[in-house]
Amino acid sequence: MNILKDILYKVPIDAVTGNTSVSVNALCFDSREVSLNDVFVAIRGVESDGHRFIEAAVHQGAVAVICEEMPSSVVNGVTYVQVTDTHAALAIMASNYYGNPSVNIRLVGVTGTNGKTTIATLLYQLFRRAGFKVGLLSTVKVLVNDKEYKATHTTPDPLTINYYLDLMTMEGVEYCFMEVSSHGIAQKRTTGLHFTGGIFTNLTHDHLDYHKTFAEYRDVKKSFFDQLPKSAFALTNTDDKNGLVMIQNTVAKKYTYALKSYADYRAKILENQLNGLLLKIGDNEVWVKLIGQFNAYNMLAIYAAAGLLGLEEMEVLRLLSELDSVQGRFQYFISEGKITTIIDYSHTPDSLKNVLETINSVRTGNEELITVVGCGGDRDKTKRPVMGAIAAALSTKVIFTSDNPRTEDPDVIIGEMEKGVEPQNFKKTLSITDRKQAIKAACQMAKENDIILVAGKGHETYQEINGVRRDFDDFKIAETLMKELRK
Repeated sequence: MNILKDILYKVPIDAVTGNTSVSVNALCFDSREVSLNDVFVAIRGVESDGHRFIEAAVHQGAVAVICEEMPSSVVNGVTYVQVTDTHAALAIMASNYYGNPSVNIRLVGVTGTNGKTTIATLLYQLFRRAGFKVGLLSTVKVLVNDKEYKATHTTPDPLTINYYLDLMTMEGVEYCFMEVSSHGIAQKRTTGLHFTGGIFTNLTHDHLDYHKTFAEYRDVKKSFFDQLPKSAFALTNTDDKNGLVMIQNTVAKKYTYALKSYADYRAKILENQLNGLLLKIGDNEVWVKLIGQFNAYNMLAIYAAAGLLGLEEMEVLRLLSELDSVQGRFQYFISEGKITTIIDYSHTPDSLKNVLETINSVRTGNEELITVVGCGGDRDKTKRPVMGAIAAALSTKVIFTSDNPRTEDPDVIIGEMEKGVEPQNFKKTLSITDRKQAIKAACQMAKENDIILVAGKGHETYQEINGVRRDFDDFKIAETLMKELRK
């Protein structure tokens, strides 16, 4: 049993009704999960307000309630603690509840619009290959050494984060690499964690359905670096116009990386082929299995971070050359008919543009590039025509299709993508709402040496329609269809 006042350590408190010396069992922010002697934290969410469920939580046995507004009536024997921000309170309490596990691990957060999953996952791979016990908290999966757990969010809730960090400490993990999303920062999910370092990748158009303005989105990302301690490092991409903005107010040690501008860590692309990149990092050349300029940035960030964490330079270069691509990130196969099919998570204008430009940079011009792409429902609508324009301009043929429409009509989403297509590119496009049929059509169109890009879902193994998630794996479906059609 934990004592409430110990769990509340470092939480700014406005008022208390009741006894904070009570023993508590667990922390909950979902009233349906509350049981005897639990603490219920009333969180104001996007769709619901936990304050509405305080009475239900108490009825189910909550011994304490953490809230931003005291209820009009209180129950004897229950402790009520009023705070200014229950999101921040929950994060600090979660760390305290699990004994502040992030203090015992070298925790590195990776934030930015694109590249978070690749950098965090490949840093995990690199340090595992170097012989360390390592953890990963990513969009794709949670890993504790070699044991895998399913991921549900890019940045999980504070209880989940600290649960896994605690598990990692028990398993002897020395390093943990974590994706830090803008939603996670805004909702204070990383508050109370002790970071050894932070990495900024880039900042482009995304999540404006949530953050409303690009400036707000940028400032939320920046706040992650503002909160880093003096003992940490802050590594930023200075080729991005917001790179230096990210670290301008941090007290952490500042380091930069770039391909085009002056920086502490620099690289140059010597060769860019479909099977890899030849990079010159500093005075050394290294061949890596990933391709494209965006991956050159990712590999340079990994190289820099590994060095800042104490690994020897030549060992880092050797390990870089061994790293494999991440699931759903420029993941490809070549069929018996010599057709290359690429699956990529590119779901923002910038990431789609990067992938298409990368493919075009290694094409001879004789083969066609057929792109299958959609946009998610209930998300930022402003990027839909932009992505439609990019796909049509940079592909030989484009099939607009359904992504995760969620509660929206997929045909409406497709129509909004089509609005961005320039008149001269209309003839390149067609629309097939059913995603499997769209992928099938691309496979049927493709001839020897052609390239198919299936964009938007990447690692996801489901399609969400009207609140229901159905099994749907772009890679498996494309691979199966290609085999069936080429028999």
